[in-house]
Amino acid sequence: MCLSPERTIRYHCRYSKMIGKDEFVSYSPLPSNPNPNSYAYHYPQNQNVVVLLPTYRPRLHRRRRRCILYSSALFLFLLIAGAAFLLFPSDPEVHLARIRLNRIGIRANPRPILDLSFSLTVKVRNRNFFSLSYDSLAVSVGYRGRQIGLVSAPGAGGRIRARASSYVDATLTVDGFEVLYDVFYLLEDVAKGVIPFDTDSRVEGKLGLFFLTIPLKATVSCEVYVNINQQTIVRQDCYPKSLGDPLDQSADIEAGDT
Repeated sequence: MCLSPERTIRYHCRYSKMIGKDEFVSYSPLPSNPNPNSYAYHYPQNQNVVVLLPTYRPRLHRRRRRCILYSSALFLFLLIAGAAFLLFPSDPEVHLARIRLNRIGIRANPRPILDLSFSLTVKVRNRNFFSLSYDSLAVSVGYRGRQIGLVSAPGAGGRIRARASSYVDATLTVDGFEVLYDVFYLLEDVAKGVIPFDTDSRVEGKLGLFFLTIPLKATVSCEVYVNINQQTIVRQDCYPKSLGDPLDQSADIEAGDT
């Protein structure tokens, strides 16, 4: 209850009469603003308010960075794989391009004696991106898994350009080979009129890669079936000796002189 100063004095007089003359109650004057807003907050003047917002990075930039990173990694991988494919050395390919039977003869008395002569043309292909130097071409002939003759082509050494081919000729001659261990198989094949022979053509060389010299070699094996009555080659099958897959069955076959 709010009272003015005059009403306060009157109320004081009335109240003093009620409680008695000897008792006196004092009241302090009321403030001029009886209801001050004690919760009001006074902002200081001339104050600048700065609001800090979190840094915003759009997702599009993140995706671009990831794409660039993945593309760079893929490009680097392809570059390394391509360099390894181009620089990694591989053995040359050897094909029997042509085979010709010069002569074949068998003498039975007093012991089985075999006379044989082949002429071969071997194709050597360099699969590398560097030039290849080959030193020799060795050709061997065998019967029933046993070697009966070996020859090295004279002057077979040379150089093959990168991704190029070269042809090497060789003549293999066996005179007076005495057949002892396989005489029964030989007599059986003579009775059939066809004798199977095994030929191996091996090329050895080296590849110069920067400051390194890497030795390389390749061998092609052929099974040659010779008709002793007609002095001709009736069939031949060739394959890489290390792989065992058919390689070249289309080599030119020529009959020898009778």
